[in-house]
Amino acid sequence: MLLLRTERFKKDFKRLPGEVQNRVEKALELFLTDPRHPSLRAKKMGGTPGIWELRVSDNCRITFQFVSESVLLRRVGTHNALRQP
Repeated sequence: MLLLRTERFKKDFKRLPGEVQNRVEKALELFLTDPRHPSLRAKKMGGTPGIWELRVSDNCRITFQFVSESVLLRRVGTHNALRQP
């Protein structure tokens, strides 16, 4: 599975503290090996067709969507990122 990143995701990621960036990277590695791993709590977002979210930590989420055989990473950050996935 190929991970693609939107420009918005890249900007969000750069704004994160280094420790959180490391946690995001680890969560994405886990997602690539086991997208259904319980710690990720990946699920469809309500009210936004085709958009999913996964948990990095208590305060950090990633929104994404499946595109062909790839995953498009849309946003990363606190729950505020989920307001505009």
